[in-house]
Amino acid sequence: MISEKIRPHHLERKALLYVRQSSVHQVLHNRESSALQYAMQGRLRALGWSEIEVIDDDLGRSAAGGVQRAGFERMVAEVCLGKVGAVCAREVSRFARNSRDWQQLIEMCRVVDTVLIDQETVYAPRHGNDRLLLGLKGSLNEYELDLLRQRSLSARHEKARRGELVVGAPVGFVKAGDRYEKDPDQRVQQAITLVFDKVQELGSARQALLWFHEHDLDLPAKQSNGDIAWRRPNYASIHRMIENPISGGAYAYGKTAVATGYGAGGVGVKIRRKARAEWLALMPNAHEGYVSWEKSEAIRMMVSNNVPTSRHHGAPKHGDALLAGLIRCRRCGRKLTLRYSGLKHSIPRYSCRRGWMDNGEPRCIAFGGLRVDDAIEDALLGVVGPGAIAAAVAAEQDGGQQRDQVRAALLRDLAAARYTADRTFRQYDATDPANRLVAGELEARWNKALARVAEVESKIAAHDAARPVPAPDPASLAMLATDLKTIWAAPTTDARLKKRIVRTLIQEVVADIDPQVAEISLVVHWIGGVHSEIRLPRRRRGQRNGTSADIIAAVRQLALIANDDLIAGILNRNGLVTGHGNRWTRERVTALRSHHRILVFKAADDGIEPWLNLSKAALLLKIAPKTLRLAAEAGEISAVHPLPDGPWIFSRAALSSPAANAIAGRARHNPKYPTGSHPDQQNLFSSIT
Repeated sequence: MISEKIRPHHLERKALLYVRQSSVHQVLHNRESSALQYAMQGRLRALGWSEIEVIDDDLGRSAAGGVQRAGFERMVAEVCLGKVGAVCAREVSRFARNSRDWQQLIEMCRVVDTVLIDQETVYAPRHGNDRLLLGLKGSLNEYELDLLRQRSLSARHEKARRGELVVGAPVGFVKAGDRYEKDPDQRVQQAITLVFDKVQELGSARQALLWFHEHDLDLPAKQSNGDIAWRRPNYASIHRMIENPISGGAYAYGKTAVATGYGAGGVGVKIRRKARAEWLALMPNAHEGYVSWEKSEAIRMMVSNNVPTSRHHGAPKHGDALLAGLIRCRRCGRKLTLRYSGLKHSIPRYSCRRGWMDNGEPRCIAFGGLRVDDAIEDALLGVVGPGAIAAAVAAEQDGGQQRDQVRAALLRDLAAARYTADRTFRQYDATDPANRLVAGELEARWNKALARVAEVESKIAAHDAARPVPAPDPASLAMLATDLKTIWAAPTTDARLKKRIVRTLIQEVVADIDPQVAEISLVVHWIGGVHSEIRLPRRRRGQRNGTSADIIAAVRQLALIANDDLIAGILNRNGLVTGHGNRWTRERVTALRSHHRILVFKAADDGIEPWLNLSKAALLLKIAPKTLRLAAEAGEISAVHPLPDGPWIFSRAALSSPAANAIAGRARHNPKYPTGSHPDQQNLFSSIT
């Protein structure tokens, strides 16, 4: 006992025994260490303390400063209150392995005169030599931890550089010593291979995801315990398979780094991805992959290029514009932005606006996209046309292969479901029927497995029932190839497919406007390295999408009897739209009349209109409107009918002609025509209203 450092006032207060181990693995397996720490209670009793409190809240927590330690904070709080005479640990390094916590504890013990005790000696922080020794020990403890970490990381990194460090296997692989091997389950292997095939075929990870959802196919996912579970796929699961170089047969390590962050909740750890050049190890062809390394890299680059950035084209979208993501401004080098206008948002327009939007620079160029897309289509179809027959035959073969892939995946699901049902049946059959607690649960599992088998069988039956359309013969394909432009412009042709064809043949299009000759200059950079220039006359706004001559003629005739509001309603009722595909409004009718100098309808001051509609004309002749309409349809009287679902227009001069009088007289003498009463005839019955 070092009696000169322990005074009576120390013994009057209680002693705290701090017990800590750095990890859960040490707590479970290093039992001797924890036993030695708890045995320090005997040393405290030998030194004279009768009241001893054990603080073991921090078992499994590191003292390096990265995690919060509730036990250590409670110990420091007890010391600050002056209730503790001594704090004890098997080794002083158990208190803290970082300078912040260590100096805080030493300073608080110095202020309230609390001693520190380990298995060797007693330290009094109020003594200068002991305080110096404690400071050195704290620095050595922190340095020792850093040295151990550095040595372990160096050994780990050297093993990773040799390609022998296998920490965890992703889905589709298992650990076999110091290397990866494919999962022996063929269902897992074929499902992951199908993912790569569909991404390469459809051109994007999202389209592959939609394909799996369309056919209701599941993908394997690895659980926390290492088991495989089959789940409905999401975008992240497919993207991880594509981005992971292990799937391509390469060994990779050091893809991520740990960054410490500070927030409202305290210290936090964030994982950031590193660039491929910063990886610690990347060794292609280290093991057998699901695809070759070259194919894996090609698929990964394709998916990366689907991100619409300045360097990449972006994935083909549903819009009709062919050059979205491909066209660049010749003046500033930025990509042209695309926007759609019109009622159905189907009229594209390319403009260089990034400089104005980002930095307030002047706008470069802007032009309509319809004529530009037409020119690119003509140039493209001249290249694609000779291979149209071969492409159609290949498409038919691919369609049959897709159906085979779906059916093969469903058959694998059926085999797995039948195995599960058979296994649950064997478990149910082996149990004692009298033990209903076990038999009831096994019976429910068996029923669930049988229901899964029936569900997969119904999917296969529905898939087989949906028979594909018979493949056309080569002669009909040759006829289609002669009219490839019609097929390209058909509404049923997918816009994304056309864009993929464009991106396969064209690398980039550089655009500019020549203001002197009012032309759009397009320099097409083909994939093969050939450049070609296309010059197009620049149209004025609305020149392409002008209103048809039939609508203009109808408006000219309708303006004789109707105002602009009524004309707009008649045009909309007949399903007619403007040149831009919009519905008609009063303002648009007014603009059309003004542009074509059509006089506005104005009622006559004396009430005698030179032009009458069907109702007013029939009233003037005192006959039924139907009678007059039938006569006009038969050509017995001159009339104008601009639109099928619109009014008849009669001139007052035609209604005063002998032909009109003959029609009215014939209608009055018709036996079916009701004879009206004489105006002087009186009624025998008085009114009761």
